[in-house]
Amino acid sequence: MKRRAFLTGSGTLFLATLTGCGGSGNNDTTSPQSPASYAPLKIPPLREGADFDLSLQEGAVEFLEGLFTPTWGIDGDFLGPALRVRTGDAIRLAVTNNLPEATTLHWHGMRLPGPMDGGPHQIIQPGETWLAEYKILQGAGTNWFHPHREGVTGEHVYRGLAGLLIVEDGSSESLDLPRTWGEDDIPLILQDRRFNADGTFDYLSQPMEEINGMLGDTYLVNGTLGAGIRLPAKEVRFRILNGSNAREYDLRFSDGRTFRQIATDNALLEQAATLTRLRLTPGERAEIVVDLGADLGNTLTLVNADDGNAPLLVLDVADTPSSVTTTPDTLTTLEHLDPLQALTTRTFRLGMQMGLFTINGVAMDMERIDQVVPLGAVEIWEIINETNMLHNFHVHGTHFEILDRNGSPAQVEAYEAGYKDTVRVGPLERVRIILRMEDYTTDENAPYMFHCHILEHEDRGMMGQFIVV
Repeated sequence: MKRRAFLTGSGTLFLATLTGCGGSGNNDTTSPQSPASYAPLKIPPLREGADFDLSLQEGAVEFLEGLFTPTWGIDGDFLGPALRVRTGDAIRLAVTNNLPEATTLHWHGMRLPGPMDGGPHQIIQPGETWLAEYKILQGAGTNWFHPHREGVTGEHVYRGLAGLLIVEDGSSESLDLPRTWGEDDIPLILQDRRFNADGTFDYLSQPMEEINGMLGDTYLVNGTLGAGIRLPAKEVRFRILNGSNAREYDLRFSDGRTFRQIATDNALLEQAATLTRLRLTPGERAEIVVDLGADLGNTLTLVNADDGNAPLLVLDVADTPSSVTTTPDTLTTLEHLDPLQALTTRTFRLGMQMGLFTINGVAMDMERIDQVVPLGAVEIWEIINETNMLHNFHVHGTHFEILDRNGSPAQVEAYEAGYKDTVRVGPLERVRIILRMEDYTTDENAPYMFHCHILEHEDRGMMGQFIVV
């Protein structure tokens, strides 16, 4: 894929384009050349409380110097705010659609009633306001929100609709973790885009992109091209979301240093895990802490090793900290379901027929309920990828834990521990997860979804519906 250098609107030069197509790229750990300058990373505004009004709206952003890209955003031109709520709170989210077409807004990772999920059945027509109200039943974690209208989810996310939904609780707040938003607690929404010559987004214009998934040739982090951030010389926490439509990231630092993972999709880990790499498929999240205490005056780069160590974010360690933190080894206690208590094992075969993606031989049908799950029952779900391409699997309304991959618990990576809602299922792989729908029943008017979170695969049929009784 052609490599290009773009000028940002501020006139600084940074190479943030892609050398490959992701999924099966180069894992060489050679450090990239550090850029001379960078565009300051945009930090989503943080809104706290229990009552939120959100506007889905059109906008325009100067990603490329002198060219304005038509975009969609949430309370802004591109992407949306970060919402921070607390465990136990009853929250209200009023979402007004000021766009020219119908969409939805799904609360990805949240345990909530089916009618509040924001999935394909909760359509918001132009000019209408949809109200989601539910109680926060889960502990601390970084979740997110994005559109979920059947058949066009990929396009709507690509245009710019996404934001973070962060849950905090008393236990997480008692830990000695970085927590100053935008200073040592940094959100990173990783995305890739391709631009036309006039600056507009280029979506699904190439043959086979609906099959392979939409892979751009330019990285954006929080909507910033060529991003970097000035940081204090101390522990810094990154809340990372793979917000790309189809790209997988293999995240490492340019000097090969270790870092500590403290959370996965839905919750803190019980024990902080020391890593040198972190792989995320679309929709997955992780929180990491990197110690920059000895790096004052230095720069390093967060890179995607799946794409020849393409630079994602420059870390400019330029400030003396006013205070420091020491991430503890023990973070929380999680309940673990016992596989011996599982009375049911369900099988989900990810396949392809006649140009459509399928689960158990059928493509998505809004009028069909695919599974009926008893409330409170411990179940094992076995996901089998019968294709030669990467998929993943996301379940609405709950969290799960990964039991094994290809029959081996050892093939579950350290960064996949804890409570998840999305799991990688590689070509011809078999993954088993354990879960329990424990909060709400729902019916055919507001079913939950299970699907591949490579959005073009979802839009092309790899999604199903289940109700809880």
